This record gives sequence, structure tokens and C-alpha cells, in this order.
Amino acid sequence: MNKLYQKSPAFVQNALISIFNILAYKKRYGGKYAYFLKHFNKNKNLTLDELIKIQDNRFVSLIDYVKNKSPFYNEKYSDIPDISKVKDIAKLPIITKEELRRNIDKVYTIKKSKGIVSKTGGTTGKSLEVIFTPQNMQERFAMLDNFRNQFEYKLGKKTAWFSGKNLLTPKDLKRNRYWKTDYWYKVRYYSTFHIKGDYLKYYIEDLIKFKPQYFVGFSSTIYEIAKYGIDNKIDFPKGIVKAIFPTAETVNHSTRNLIESYFKTNLYDQYASSEGAPFIFECKNKNLHLEMQSGVFEVLDDNDLPAQQGRLVVTSFTTYGTPLIRYDIQDRVELSDERCTCGNNNPLIKQILGRIDDYIYSKETGKINLGNISNTLKDVKGIVKFQAIQESLESILIKIVIDNEVFSQKDEKQFLSNWRDRIGHSMKLDLEFVDDIPVEKSGKFRMVKNNIKHLIT
Repeated sequence: MNKLYQKSPAFVQNALISIFNILAYKKRYGGKYAYFLKHFNKNKNLTLDELIKIQDNRFVSLIDYVKNKSPFYNEKYSDIPDISKVKDIAKLPIITKEELRRNIDKVYTIKKSKGIVSKTGGTTGKSLEVIFTPQNMQERFAMLDNFRNQFEYKLGKKTAWFSGKNLLTPKDLKRNRYWKTDYWYKVRYYSTFHIKGDYLKYYIEDLIKFKPQYFVGFSSTIYEIAKYGIDNKIDFPKGIVKAIFPTAETVNHSTRNLIESYFKTNLYDQYASSEGAPFIFECKNKNLHLEMQSGVFEVLDDNDLPAQQGRLVVTSFTTYGTPLIRYDIQDRVELSDERCTCGNNNPLIKQILGRIDDYIYSKETGKINLGNISNTLKDVKGIVKFQAIQESLESILIKIVIDNEVFSQKDEKQFLSNWRDRIGHSMKLDLEFVDDIPVEKSGKFRMVKNNIKHLIT
């Protein structure tokens, strides 16, 4: 299929993308999707007590399910007394990403053939392959669309999508065409691998011509486009974009302000993860709400005690195929004691502190953001973690920890190919196999260490 795509003319490539999406969307928007969408819309103004009751019931059902279906959790919970409510959650052990990765075959409750496989990149450098039940996948998309529908979004409205899809060919680059289009669903996919000054004017020109009502994707890419427009005094018309929905990266105030001012619209953030973490949604008042119907959120200090600010440990109600229970997702958040007036009674958080918005810079392709870097693990097995270090504009060093029983020459070749897709072929790329990669003094693991930001304008 990939060879056919690469050799086909642009209009055929666009058609192939539409066909792929039609097949994928049947899984996402079929089955019980419509039921879930109606259900969450009806539940949008539940009281806090009603939300707590739903959360308790779903939590107990999840624990009962994994005891019967998951060999990993059955063994973990064999000596734990009955769980009757969320307040009992501290009786359960916390699961790390590495423990989940090591035991993933025992964690699964269904066969891959019965579910939907999601290959995660992992912004901390660890790859996971999780399986969603079709119903869980439909419920997750219903929750996400219920959030976006508040701002009049609907599948089929013109959307500019900025994510880690490598869809371009050399012919596209020669013609300064940095996008592909699904004309069936009216989605244009803009490359996030070519965010470089000389190219960005073509992005802006096409965005103005395409007139998307919504942006979805990496905030760092959208930021670079907006910054180029401001720096080069290219006005973006008012009233084109109704809302911007960032994914995969933490959005800070300066990034938000610049994006909103240039595109003359509002940005509404959301938090989840490829492996299926519960959702955090931003409302019309620009407050972040923990969606209790999607899971349990714990904010813990270094002693695993509840804290106002700390690391996020999640339990998801929509990952029955690969259950996540007290899963240390390696992000940090700060809770808020305030109440929102938007009508949503889910608790608030003040800010998401966790994801490190670092990048690698290539003279050939420009800035490669953290979301794109994490996706270099796609279709690669046996990498425990890696760290990309940039000390010059001409080279990148990648330290890599591997599982010797799984990692092969084929995986190494795929990993390097994924990197070349992002940085081009002019940079020197060195792999250094190591036994471990230490965390920072703060206790965080950094997947990217860019030490030449002062050289990049």
C-alpha cells in the first residue's frame, strides 16, 4: 500500500487517504458511538455528587473485570480486600510505564484480532502497544467530540490537521505543497516535518485559501506558523477559524496568546494519551476540568500521598482491552480549589505541568517537536527508552536502551528511517547503545535535550 501511495499522483494519494479514513472511522464512529455521544451530552450538567456516584460504580466494575480477565492484575490484586468505592484506590499498587511495558502480554484482556491496536510513541521515550475494545474506542471519540461540539465542531467541517503523519513525496516538496487532503471528510493534513522559515509562507497561503473552520494538532507547529506570519507581517483574515484544539503537547500562556492573536480565534485545550488516559477538557471559560466519567485522577507527592501539585496517576474507564489502573503517566498537574460557572461540575485543575515542550532542529526540515520525536518509536519493538541530544546544527546523538531479546536489526533500521523522515538526510545521526539513561535532578526523564537553542532564530 505504501509503495502504491508513493508512486501515485497527488489526486490518487488524496483518494487513498479518504479511503483509509472511511475504514478507520467506521470503527470509531460505528457501534455505540451515537449512543455515547447522546449520553455525554445529556450528562454535561451533572452535579458533583452525581459524578462521584458514576465514578464509584465504573471504578468497581473495572476492578471486578480485570480480576477476571487480566492475568497481570489478577496476580497483583490476589491479596487485596474487596474494593467498593474510589476512596479504596490507595489499597492498589501504582503501575509504572516500564512495568506495564514489561508485562503487556499479561495485561491484555482481549486478543489483538478482537480489538483496535494503538501503537504509542510515548513522550518519555518508551513505546507501548495497547489494545482498545471497539466499544471503548467509540466511547473515547464520543467524549472527545462532545467536548469539541461545544464549539460547533462536527466531523465533515473543514479542518486543518497538524500531526505526525508522513504523507509527502519528493514531488510535493518540489512544488512547495506541504499537505494532503481528505476531500470526503474535508480534512487537510499539513506536514509537521517541514516547519522551516522558507516553507511557512506556503502553509499560511494555503490555510487562507483552504479556509478551515478548525485546527487540530501539535500546538508547537501551529505556533511556528503563527510566529512566521507575525514576523513577516502576513495578515490572517478574521472569522475563518472558529476554534483550535491542540493535541499531544502542553500549551503555555505565551504559546496560547500568540496563536490566538494571529489566527483571531480561541484555543481550547484537552489532555489524554495514546494509551488511553482519562480526559481533561477545557471549557468555554478557559478552565480545565477533570472528566470524572472517563476515569480517576490522583495527584501524588514523592511519598505517594495526595497533594495539590504533583505527579498524575490515572485510572481509565475506557481501556478494558489494556487496563490502566493507578498508572503513573509521568506528567505533573496542579489542582485548583475554585468552581467554574460554565455548568460543568467536574473538578478543576490549575495547570498541566508535565510534558516537556522541547524540540530538535534540522537545517533541512526545521523544528521537530516532541510529539513528532516520540513517534519515531512507531512500528519499532524492543526500545526501552531513548534520549536525543543536540549539541550542534550538524549532528544528533541518540542514546538508546534496548531489550536485547526483542530489538533486532529490522527495528534499528525502522527507527533510523523514522528519524530520517523527520530530520532529512543531511544531518549526522549517531546511535549510542547504553545500559541506562539517568533522569534529571528534578526527577524527570527528558527525551530531548536541545543545547543549541541560542543558535536558532
